[in-house]
Amino acid sequence: MRTLTERDLRASFVNCSKGEAQRLAVPRDLAERPWDDLDFLGWRDPGAPDRSYLAAEHAGRVVAVTMRFPSQQRGFLHRGMCSICLTTHPGSGVSLMTAPRAGKAGREGNSVGVYFCTDLACSLYVRGIRKPEPGGRFQESLTVDAQVARTREKLAGFLDKVLA
Repeated sequence: MRTLTERDLRASFVNCSKGEAQRLAVPRDLAERPWDDLDFLGWRDPGAPDRSYLAAEHAGRVVAVTMRFPSQQRGFLHRGMCSICLTTHPGSGVSLMTAPRAGKAGREGNSVGVYFCTDLACSLYVRGIRKPEPGGRFQESLTVDAQVARTREKLAGFLDKVLA
């Protein structure tokens, strides 16, 4: 993924107003992010524990979306699998994140949901840069490049639904 600035991020939101995009919390460490290892930039809002954001290159442009997820904690024995990177996490390590659809549909209350790693570090899990809890990544016969391609494809499918 190419390096993004705060200005790039704020201008790329498709499912909120320009005013909302100007007010939302943007990571302060953009310069230190491992951009070459990211398929998308994902972050949680430190001031709103039920909000997260995602920005990715999609169809030749940067698309950013706002998402919400439940703040309820699951028991440690419960495990969930991320629909994007196929990493499993215990407890609340995977959350159903919902994004309002772009445009009129979103203003009417329509949304799209997908199970994401709650820390939004899917790109790092797939590449083996960040390690999940033991048993969090299954041994696959696919190469890392093929897993990255699958992750990008699943992310594109989610963004297509938000933009539809």
